[in-house]
Amino acid sequence: MPRPSTLSPRLLLLLPSTTYRATAFVEAARRLDIALSVASERSSTFEQAQPAGLLTLDFTAPADAAARAAAFAREHPLAGVLGVDDNTAVVAAAIAERLTLRGNPVAAALAARDKHRQRELLGRTAGSVAVPRFALYPADADAAALGRLVEYPCVLKPLQLSASRGVIRADSPAEFVAAFRRVAAILAEPEVAACGESARSVLVEQFVPGPEFALEGLLVGGRLAVLALFDKPDPLNGPFFEETIYVTPSRLALAAQCELAATTQAAATAMGLVEGPIHAELRYNERGPWLIELAARPIGGRCSAALRFGTGDEGTEKGWVSLEELIIRHALAMELPTLERERQAAGVMMIPVPGAGELRELRGVEAARAVPLVEDVAITAHRGERLVPLPEGARYPGFIFARGPGPAEVEAALRDAHRRLEFVLG
Repeated sequence: MPRPSTLSPRLLLLLPSTTYRATAFVEAARRLDIALSVASERSSTFEQAQPAGLLTLDFTAPADAAARAAAFAREHPLAGVLGVDDNTAVVAAAIAERLTLRGNPVAAALAARDKHRQRELLGRTAGSVAVPRFALYPADADAAALGRLVEYPCVLKPLQLSASRGVIRADSPAEFVAAFRRVAAILAEPEVAACGESARSVLVEQFVPGPEFALEGLLVGGRLAVLALFDKPDPLNGPFFEETIYVTPSRLALAAQCELAATTQAAATAMGLVEGPIHAELRYNERGPWLIELAARPIGGRCSAALRFGTGDEGTEKGWVSLEELIIRHALAMELPTLERERQAAGVMMIPVPGAGELRELRGVEAARAVPLVEDVAITAHRGERLVPLPEGARYPGFIFARGPGPAEVEAALRDAHRRLEFVLG
């Protein structure tokens, strides 16, 4: 835990116990020399020894968490609050409203978390944001009857789960019935059912063809600054939607990139988002840009390591600014350095789950790291862990990072490194 001077602004960072994001944000706080208080949903044995540094909050009850944070702030004044995922973004909004800190309205954060509410709001934009046709059905509805009513191809998805968990394409009534029952089974799993009302419904929407892109941005006073636009070179046509490679800068025509940015800005405005990081998923086809999803949080997993800003310090690694540093600076109303991404191309592969089973061994990691342009192969799965593919699974076994002169070279390096990995499952 960083130990800055008492004059440093204090940030309350909301970190779920299962997040990948802890190290990146804590390191960014250390680099900025700020006071950091970390809140989690699980109590720590060190909380009494570090009353200013650690806090337990109920992330399922934003209003209660805000009241507890307000009491904490009376002893340890807060200058900012940050959530790192969809749920903690809502809690951060509630705390920001309670303490008059920089943040989003709670209603906007809730809309960003709830895919159906998001669709409803964006459907009222008079065409400025194209979204798929959609309908919401109870998870215990008659799947066979619904399968005779919906248009094909369609996509079924839960309202709040992330990382494409539970997202399934159906092209016929028979596929719809199988997909609906599969999604309903995921919603019935205890940790999902604990989400409450959102776990009792299934969103069914039109499948939108075309390549998919991810836009990373920062909202400042309601205005969008585009930090990066990622290509997703692997087709995402279903039946499941496992994301693999992100590469930036995008190879899409500049005019189309501007359209994607304008659509994201319009969507954020329609949802009432005004401050902080956003991560948008969009598709582009002959009809133009489509907003698939917009989250009031930064890019997930460890993918943010693919992004760095500035020009470095005379060719060394010291001068780069991380995404987490930008986000913390914004939350604390500190001066923002350049928002321009480095000149090199960069990319990350979320290593696909190779199959279901217990991980016995992973071979070829050092060979993958030796591929030219590859910077790191970060394995997050451990020996003995059970790997679960999509649509039931929600975690990748690791990440591959690469940088190079252009996006094509970076993409090739990521694929080459991945080919050298061999998962042994039991």
